[in-house]
Amino acid sequence: MFQTALIATDLSPASNHVLSCLPGLQPLGTRQAVLVHALGIKHLQEIQHLLAPYVEPFLAAQKQTVEAQGFKATSVIAAGLPVFEVNRVAKQQDASLIVVGSHGSTLARETLLGGTAMGILHHAQLPVLVIRLKIVEQDGQSRCEGACADFRKHVLFCTDFSETAERAFTYVEKIVECGAKRVTLLHVQDRGRIEKYLKDRLGEFNEIDRERLQRLQNSLEQHGASEVQIELPYGFPIQEILRIAERENESLIVMGSQGRGFIGEVFLGSVSHQVVRRAPVPVLLVPTLR
Repeated sequence: MFQTALIATDLSPASNHVLSCLPGLQPLGTRQAVLVHALGIKHLQEIQHLLAPYVEPFLAAQKQTVEAQGFKATSVIAAGLPVFEVNRVAKQQDASLIVVGSHGSTLARETLLGGTAMGILHHAQLPVLVIRLKIVEQDGQSRCEGACADFRKHVLFCTDFSETAERAFTYVEKIVECGAKRVTLLHVQDRGRIEKYLKDRLGEFNEIDRERLQRLQNSLEQHGASEVQIELPYGFPIQEILRIAERENESLIVMGSQGRGFIGEVFLGSVSHQVVRRAPVPVLLVPTLR
């Protein structure tokens, strides 16, 4: 499914924790890993050869870590900005997945994998797996670790029934084919859109959308899922997605992301990026075809 994964790294200790989550991709078919470090020097590519020797030992150590996990690994040092270089190299390497880390609001800002991760998402033409990095307090000290497990354990799929969400659902089907048994299907009846003028039609909307979710449920069961749950809450999308993710202890959230050039209010645009920032578990964002 994800034969080749491209991993964005800033060579920080935080990015090492992203690497610790990579074995969870092996059941999803990942066999090759491409480590990419972007120097971020933009129009100064001519000094790349001066900077590269300083980062090569750190990148080589991370490559060795990935190889020890059982992957065939390669590494790339790119001159430009991570936002553009990660997506360029992913296309060049024929990757099927981009992996980045996200520190939320609690980790040091100097890591690549915060605001830059959002930029990578914004331009991505491939599915992006965002690994949430969290702070753990132990023996009076703070340390960072990746929030990851078996990605197949319990998948939460969020849909607005758009074309992009339908494309994201095909990945859920593939994850089920790879062994996932438990899936929660979620559609939020957006209170902000319905409350003022359409509240009297909520029952009608629920009936239509439950039938849509049941069709998705049937498809997943045909692909091998044994426990598929439907959630159809009335509320605010971001809050409801996070509430259910925390309540159900999911291992992975899958959503569509419309990406650049679309209206910001579309459900799986700004909402998906807010979920990435705040979700307690990894998020797989699937972009629209462009």
